Amino acid sequence: MVSASASLRSPAEQISRQLCADLDRRIADPMDASAILRVALTEAFDGSIALVSSFGTESALLLQMAAEIDRSVPVIFLDTGKLFPETLEYRDQLVDQLGLTDIRVITPRAVEIARQDAEGKLWRDNADRCCSLRKTQPLNAALDGFDAWITGRKRFQSLTRASVGLFETAADGKIKVNPLAHWSVDQIAAEFDARDLPHHPLEAFGFLSVGCTTCTAPVAAGEDRRAGRWRGMAKTECGIHLPEPAFA
Repeated sequence: MVSASASLRSPAEQISRQLCADLDRRIADPMDASAILRVALTEAFDGSIALVSSFGTESALLLQMAAEIDRSVPVIFLDTGKLFPETLEYRDQLVDQLGLTDIRVITPRAVEIARQDAEGKLWRDNADRCCSLRKTQPLNAALDGFDAWITGRKRFQSLTRASVGLFETAADGKIKVNPLAHWSVDQIAAEFDARDLPHHPLEAFGFLSVGCTTCTAPVAAGEDRRAGRWRGMAKTECGIHLPEPAFA
């Protein structure tokens, strides 16, 4: 019997969900991130998949794993115009070290910044709208033409990510691949050491999750790793993994 919720899905979404289920069955070990990436990059979505990276504190591991399979994988980097200089320097360092050949730096549309955030203070008045303007909308445009994209989300990062799967259907029907979904903090740290990967320079100062300068703070001992993001706001995600809200 088909559930009521399933009957409301579009044919494209139902196909995407079936594909995700099929891909899940092909992965013998959910911890084998390299196998997940290989299936995604060379079989399921060959030529129609991108890796979206913030070049944050945990990004180097996924980027290196992908580079080991295909250094020409398109890597989409969202430059909001409010990033830390250290993040931009770290990006350049990793691109050079890993030999990545297709880095796509995506920025917000200048005309929309001038219209909606000319003074650069939208983050203070409406953080969700600021994220939509500077991240979600540019990313949606950048992903046009791709069937799938790779993310670095992990279940341990926050309660909002506690049930992240290896393969998920996004609201637009694209498939999100989360190779490190089941990895722990300790496993990622151990792999960083084993691979001799450089750390984001701000990590040494307590920034365990790094976004824009306006909405990122250090994390205290024992806090959620993303507790420094949008501190003091009723917000835990930038929005690229949530349905796009309607703004007046």
